[in-house]
Amino acid sequence: MDENKSKHFQNLLLDYSHETDNSARKRIEDELWKEYGTEYAVFVLDMSGFSLLTRKYGIVHYLSMVRRMQLTSEPIIESFGGFLIKYEADNCFAVFPDPLSAIRASIAMQYAFDASNLLTTDDFDIHVTCAVDYGKILVVEHNECWGDAVNRASKLGEDIGKANEILVTKDAMDLVPAGTDLRCTPLEISVSGISISAYSIQYREQGV
Repeated sequence: MDENKSKHFQNLLLDYSHETDNSARKRIEDELWKEYGTEYAVFVLDMSGFSLLTRKYGIVHYLSMVRRMQLTSEPIIESFGGFLIKYEADNCFAVFPDPLSAIRASIAMQYAFDASNLLTTDDFDIHVTCAVDYGKILVVEHNECWGDAVNRASKLGEDIGKANEILVTKDAMDLVPAGTDLRCTPLEISVSGISISAYSIQYREQGV
């Protein structure tokens, strides 16, 4: 990580908060977006059952599952053209060049965990929610990201999505090329005072 670039980002944030002149503050904001702003499809993965599994089997048991999640998810992210931003607790944050790549990675990931679960006892089975949004975000050295798309994907993945679900905002779905073979169900979601139009991707075969 380029510590100078990261430090510059933090200093600009402090300058913004200390500045009292609105025009000067706007210049700092513009500089932040110019240097660190970019547009990506944001992917957030959340593992299901943290509290229940930790209480039942202990934190070491669950952390071992988190490590397996990390080893499974990172190569899939890379194979679909994305790059990992960070792992945080039992979450994964990544970005992709376009929503379709993020959705396809999400589907591949769900199937990968299905396959992995065939080899484990039920208490070690991994179930995840994947969420995707698209928008302009701030990215610092591919280690941190902020923005509305990050917030909305996090809300869908952590607060709304159930185990094995893939949720995609309407903004992201609107950028998926016409004719793409995706089955989805529209949803209207309200969480923490935020209304989100989204879709649930139906990636499994009927009856599976």
